[in-house]
Amino acid sequence: MKTIKVAIAGPRGRMGKEAVALASNEESFELVSALDHKNEGKNLSDLGFTDVDATVFTDIEQCLIESKPDVLIDLTTPEVGFKHAKTALLNGVRPVVGTTGFTKEQLDELKQMAEEKGLGCIIAPNFAIGAVLMMKFSQMAAKYFSDVEIIEMHHDQKLDAPSGTAVKTAEMINENRENKSQGHPNEKETMAGARGADLDGMHIHSVRLPGLIAHQQVLFGADGQTLTIRHDSYNRQSFMSGVKVSVETVMKLDTLVYGLENILD
Repeated sequence: MKTIKVAIAGPRGRMGKEAVALASNEESFELVSALDHKNEGKNLSDLGFTDVDATVFTDIEQCLIESKPDVLIDLTTPEVGFKHAKTALLNGVRPVVGTTGFTKEQLDELKQMAEEKGLGCIIAPNFAIGAVLMMKFSQMAAKYFSDVEIIEMHHDQKLDAPSGTAVKTAEMINENRENKSQGHPNEKETMAGARGADLDGMHIHSVRLPGLIAHQQVLFGADGQTLTIRHDSYNRQSFMSGVKVSVETVMKLDTLVYGLENILD
């Protein structure tokens, strides 16, 4: 099997550190560079990554041209991740992006670029395999339960609410769910926001607390019964199995894929 050359954007972040460990230890991957907003010209070994030999760049084009990766793993922010994905595609590099918050227009633009270049691009709201199964199981259940609420719980440093996983889950549920407004028709919030966000009558609630990592439960209700589908990530290593699958799969694609569920058997 051909070794896949990997560059990582955001190596010092909590997810980035796990991605560096993955790319360094996986036999089929070769970590060739890292993209950071500082530490130009240093080596990752200088930044506390033991036995990791990869040059740090602050300019993405220089990084891609000089280190020649096959795949760019981006674990930064929506604004930066979009710019990085575009630049990667323009330079013949396949992006694997784990940042949530992309707009439909941004996804459409990236898909058009990927298809014009004949390159794969994967945008994943959640890389945890269990979280993807939670979304797929919820989509299946929605055929039989039209009343549903989503509670997503994350650490208090998360920037977007609701999470990309919750939005993606709701979109998948809506493919099978009978469209309806939930609750009493005369329901009134005595405190604004008490019922959470509303997507076609489905309510989404966001919790932000220190001590949490990434957790989501989907609650279905019907006469005399409830069904709860829940996934918990207790550390960021839980996301790396999905990153590995994405890097391997993006090499075989010639378009953009949004959501890990679309590449799992």
